Amino acid sequence: MTDDEKKPPASATFVAPRAAPRPSGPRRDFSIDEYFLGVRQKNRTVLARVLTLVESQNARHQILAERLLTRLMPHTGGSARVGITGTPGAGKSTFIDALGVYLVRSGHHVAVLTIDPSSGVSGGSILGDKTRMSALSAEQHAYIRTSPSAGTLGGVARTTRESILVCEAAGFNVVLVETVGVGQSETAVAEITDCILTLLLPGAGDELQGIKRGLLERVDVLAVNKADGENRTAAEVAARQYNNALKFLAGRDAHDAPTVLTCSARERHGIDAVWEAINRRLERMRGNGQLTHRRRQQNLRSLWAMVEAGILKSVRSHAAVNALRRDLEKEVLQENLPPEVAARRILEVLGIDGV
Repeated sequence: MTDDEKKPPASATFVAPRAAPRPSGPRRDFSIDEYFLGVRQKNRTVLARVLTLVESQNARHQILAERLLTRLMPHTGGSARVGITGTPGAGKSTFIDALGVYLVRSGHHVAVLTIDPSSGVSGGSILGDKTRMSALSAEQHAYIRTSPSAGTLGGVARTTRESILVCEAAGFNVVLVETVGVGQSETAVAEITDCILTLLLPGAGDELQGIKRGLLERVDVLAVNKADGENRTAAEVAARQYNNALKFLAGRDAHDAPTVLTCSARERHGIDAVWEAINRRLERMRGNGQLTHRRRQQNLRSLWAMVEAGILKSVRSHAAVNALRRDLEKEVLQENLPPEVAARRILEVLGIDGV
C-alpha cells in the first residue's frame, strides 16, 4: 500500500468535534496534550493559538511548537495543498472566497492561509484578507488565517509550511495558500504546495510579454479572472494567447503543460472548472507517484533551508563577528573592500576556511 493510499479520501466527512478543554482564569499556555486535543477536535480557539505559537520567534514557543508538530505529524498529509498567486488586481481574495464556498458546499473542509504584506510600523498584516472573504468566513467548515509576511521574501510567510501541517491535523482536506503578488511567489509557494494556480487579468498585452519561463515551469493552472460583462471576450482572447504562448515558452511536456481557463469570481462562473483542472492534476500526481516524491523533496529542502537559517542567525549573533561587523560593512559600503574579502575575514573569525 502506498503512502497516498493510506490517506483518507478528499471527500471524507468530518465528524463535528467536542469542545476542547479551555483554561479557566487568566490566559496561560496550554499543555501539549491540550494543544494536541484542541487541534484534533478542530477547536477554533485552540487552532488559532497553535498557529500563533508556530509563528512565534520566542525560543520557548518554538521548542513547544516543535514538540507539538512532531506529535501531530502522523495526522498530516491528507489534504490537497494549493498555492494561489496572481497579478495585482486579479481578484485573488474574491476568487478564493468563491472557490472556498464551492468546495465547502461540495463536502470539503477548507483552510485558507493568506499572506499579507507586513506593516512597517507594527509588523502586522496590512490588507486583512479575511474581511474580503465574507461568504467563506460564514461557512462552518472553513477556516481563514491571515499571517503577515514579516519581511519574508517569495510571497509566503516563514512558517506557512508548518501552518499547513497544523490545518491538516485539524481535519481540513483542502488547504489554499494565497501569496503576496506574482513572480517570485511561484518559486516559494511551490516548495510547500502540491499545485499552483495563477490568476491573470483579461487583456494579455504587456502582461503576456511579462510571462517568464521560470514562472511557467512552476504554474499548473492559469485562470483569466473577471471574464464577465464587457471583459468576457477579452478574457477568452487572453486565454487563447496564454495557451499559445505556453506551447513555446513552458519547456514542459505537452501532457504536463498548464491548463488555461477563464472564470468570473464575482459571478461565480467557471469556479467548478478551475477546481476540476486542479483536481485532475492532483489525481495524476497521486497515480504516478509524483505527489509523494514532491512532498518528500520539499521536506528535504525545508530541512536544509532551516539549517542554513539557523547558521546565519548564529553567525550574526556571534560575539567575534559583531566585534568587526560594523567596520567591515562600512568598508564594503564605501567600496574600500571587496565583499569577498570581508566575507573571508568573518569566516576566518569563525574558524571556517574559504568563502
